[in-house]
Amino acid sequence: MMIPPLLWTVLFYCFCSVITIQLFYYLFFFRRLAFYKSTAEGENMEHPVSVVICARDEADNLMRNLPGILVQEYKTSSEVVLVNDNSTDESRYLIDEFKKTFKNINHVELTQEAKMISGKKFPLSMGIRSAKYEIVLLTDADCVPASEFWIRKMQDAYLDETEIVLGYGAYHKKPGILNKLIRFETFHTAIQYLSYALAGTPYMGIGRNLSYKKEVFLRNKGFSSINQIPSGDDDLFINQVANAKNTRIVVDCEAHTLSEPKKTWNEWMRQKFRHYTTAKYYKAGHKFLLGLYSFSQFFLYPLLAVSIIFFNWWIALSVYGLRFIVQGIVYFKSMKKLNEFDLWPWFLFLDIWLFFYYIFTIPAIWKAPRKNWD
Repeated sequence: MMIPPLLWTVLFYCFCSVITIQLFYYLFFFRRLAFYKSTAEGENMEHPVSVVICARDEADNLMRNLPGILVQEYKTSSEVVLVNDNSTDESRYLIDEFKKTFKNINHVELTQEAKMISGKKFPLSMGIRSAKYEIVLLTDADCVPASEFWIRKMQDAYLDETEIVLGYGAYHKKPGILNKLIRFETFHTAIQYLSYALAGTPYMGIGRNLSYKKEVFLRNKGFSSINQIPSGDDDLFINQVANAKNTRIVVDCEAHTLSEPKKTWNEWMRQKFRHYTTAKYYKAGHKFLLGLYSFSQFFLYPLLAVSIIFFNWWIALSVYGLRFIVQGIVYFKSMKKLNEFDLWPWFLFLDIWLFFYYIFTIPAIWKAPRKNWD
């Protein structure tokens, strides 16, 4: 049966609509990060900071990464709140050894599981409530600051109305295509949540590099409204309490944290499935914006292929070329800001790969979340 030419024309116009949607996101949202300029250093006073880390059977990671947090260059008072959550390895003894040298360690030892509270919300809540200082800076045991100025750079973002500061949690650069895929997905997520925050619509943060005031946590009764959800201690909490006035971002390379990336595709997919199971609980407006962008990204290349083959190849490529140029400029500047510039020569391949990535991760929308947090 012959397919009527009108159908290919309709699909071409669908392709043009998808390109229009994509251009809207790049020009209205993502350019904000690409052309973002932070405020001048030294204009704010330094405040005492409590760094909170939750760990369960993380002795190796603590041995490797904790010194980078304990030797931060910070003139004002700071402490490191270490919550050892029912570890069965040598974590407790390792922390005791660190305490002999570093007096600013605030050790919280948990020996019982919290009933009816999933994930790491209970140990994190205990860590925040045990913090001595108002400004809380969160990271994970498998993360290390990118520089000795991490605390200062993150703290510098606090102005009079600021209650939440969103940072960037990068991954170590390793050989291999999987490393590039993991880092690009991390960048692609960051360009969204950081740009949305700059546009006055913050919707999430990442627990590897996130700061907020203790008063915000207490005022909103901690994680009580999301205790039944295994994940969400970072993104769902921020989704509930962040707004245009109380949230700022930090993208300085010295304020990043670095983590070890997963070594296999299956490990990484399990991690991403766990993260994406929380998206269904976002505010309706955020779900619409994120869903529309993902929808347009998913159908972009199938519609491009159909338009090239069955409509008019040079018109289709011309329409796509406009988006390609805008995306290239935004990615060029954003990747330089986030110290991911080695990915830029690959961005077309990585952008096409997102189509297949969405296919792999779509089941996370309806899949039941896992109960563990490690």
